[in-house]
Amino acid sequence: MLRFACLILFFVMLSCKNEVRLTQEKPVARVLDKTLSAADMKGIFPEGVSAEDSIQIARNFIEKWVRKQLLLNKAELNLTEDEKDVKEQIENYRSSLLIYKYEQSLLKQKLDTTIRNEEIEAYYNQNTSNFLLNRDIVKSIYIKVPRSAPEIYKLRQWYRSDDPASINSLEAYCFQYAETYDFFNESWVDFSGLLEKIPVQIGNPGNFLHYRQTIEASDSVYYYFVRVYDYALKGDPSPFELVKNDIEKIILNKRKIRLLNELETSIYSDAQNRGQFTLYE
Repeated sequence: MLRFACLILFFVMLSCKNEVRLTQEKPVARVLDKTLSAADMKGIFPEGVSAEDSIQIARNFIEKWVRKQLLLNKAELNLTEDEKDVKEQIENYRSSLLIYKYEQSLLKQKLDTTIRNEEIEAYYNQNTSNFLLNRDIVKSIYIKVPRSAPEIYKLRQWYRSDDPASINSLEAYCFQYAETYDFFNESWVDFSGLLEKIPVQIGNPGNFLHYRQTIEASDSVYYYFVRVYDYALKGDPSPFELVKNDIEKIILNKRKIRLLNELETSIYSDAQNRGQFTLYE
């Protein structure tokens, strides 16, 4: 083990400092007729890694290599010749990989990734049925305040008001006394998740939201206040701002598909004009 550690340390010093090129392959492991050399491990060490960590990285790499070779040997011994004939699979994989790399290079060069807001809105308006909500959502204020907090009656007035002075007073009060104060008036949240924070049972959330804007509840320790500014029900079209990023991805993906189809058609037509392929009936 000491000899193994010294060998790995020696290799790490050569690999990290790049001061000496390996003139011969030093073996570090062997499985049957397969040998792993120090040269095979040149790229596994991160820059600046300590000697102690390098030894552990090397041990892990060698262990995985040994296991892989043992499994490969078992496969070679137990599979039939037909099962071991993977030339066609390898060629298919190589072809797919080369095409993929070429397509990605082309997309990087030619794909227009600028998507105007008008284009997103147009797609949303034409496809609202594809963006239906699977839950009730709200924009709201949620306040949880100890029953011992002073002047609760003022809090009741402020959280129901749209007056800027009342909102400022509400924020100052909650900053000082509230256990929790969440201002969701600019973002959508799951209504059922909000109800889980309140000791109240609502049998029909959709009907409730249609007629009520506030919820007040209490237990032995806290008062709970909720004000709903806006809502959307399960089955309704999802609010635009919730699906805007998804629509951007959809539009971009459609552009990718169109560009790649145009590429394929162009290559086909050019090859046909040049007589580079023949179709036999």
